Amino acid sequence: MEPYANGQKRTFAAMENNTLPVEQWLSNLKIKALNEMQQASIEANEQHADVILLSDTGSGKTLAFLLPILQLLDKSVPATQALVIVPSLFILDGVQLNSVYAWFTLAWVLALGLVATLPIGAVFGSLFSNPRNSGLIVLPIMGLVAISGIFYPISAMPEWVQGAAQVFPVYWLGLGMRSAMLPDGLSAVEIGESWRHLETVGVLGAWAVVGLVVAPMVLRRMARRESGSSIAERRDRAMQRVT
Repeated sequence: MEPYANGQKRTFAAMENNTLPVEQWLSNLKIKALNEMQQASIEANEQHADVILLSDTGSGKTLAFLLPILQLLDKSVPATQALVIVPSLFILDGVQLNSVYAWFTLAWVLALGLVATLPIGAVFGSLFSNPRNSGLIVLPIMGLVAISGIFYPISAMPEWVQGAAQVFPVYWLGLGMRSAMLPDGLSAVEIGESWRHLETVGVLGAWAVVGLVVAPMVLRRMARRESGSSIAERRDRAMQRVT
């Protein structure tokens, strides 16, 4: 959050005409008065740019943290003014496995997802003789995760990115997990406004079949290239690093 604009602090009093209706929100929440700690938080934020709030659990510090942010949001500025990162479990009702169907969905998605992705990891791992080089695999994997709707709705991305993400199992694994743990209404932000369970089974199943066919072939080929002496040598080097 940036409480300064053009070198001048944006105080609450100076922003009465532009801020969001915080008082109305408090009234809707049936909060008639703020406690001493919450008042102190507002006063501290009026005087300082950086504030650390320490308080006991259950004392109302969440409201004390949010009120200064809400008061400094200027509705006339069409840009991001604050970014609060919180586990979605604490801000969305329903982020939990509260039904037998949700548990069943989670189980088959995890099982099929593991079968679809583990052979890929085995194939990639066989390409590197030095375990230290295996870190190169992390970069493309993180790229796939970034475009797969894990951190940001994929429906808001360009169509070519959506198409590329749907080729790989990471997107479908994430989609299946979201369908198990999120309310049905949140499927509106997904492609096709649906959890697409049939497509999830189809794509993950296809990757599983391909992986189970290709991985043994690659691993057998790698094993034929290896000699007992080279394996023992690498093992000894690894043991020396450990000791």
